Amino acid sequence: LKDRCYKFSLGLIQLIDSLPKERSCWIIADQLLRSGTSIGANLVEASAASSRVEFKKFHEIALKSANETKYWLGLLKDSGKVAPVIIDPLLSEVTELANMIAAGVLRLKGKV
Repeated sequence: LKDRCYKFSLGLIQLIDSLPKERSCWIIADQLLRSGTSIGANLVEASAASSRVEFKKFHEIALKSANETKYWLGLLKDSGKVAPVIIDPLLSEVTELANMIAAGVLRLKGKV
């Protein structure tokens, strides 16, 4: 999962570096870079957690970041700033990542 998040982050960096040089894109790119790279960063932090509660909290933050990333990618797609053929694979990947993290969070909460 961490490897997939890392590769996803690299894909986001490529996308962001190719965005049009417009004010709206700069703002969205900043938010997208923060939320998208935060997914993997929080999973790495979870690995070093000192308690189960802390471990679960980092996974919950990673899930929130994944959901936020879907929002920013959707804005880029629906605004026409980036072609669907470029955005759709990233949206698909972040959706899969979010689903995997969500399943883990549910297990950690004892709801599965």
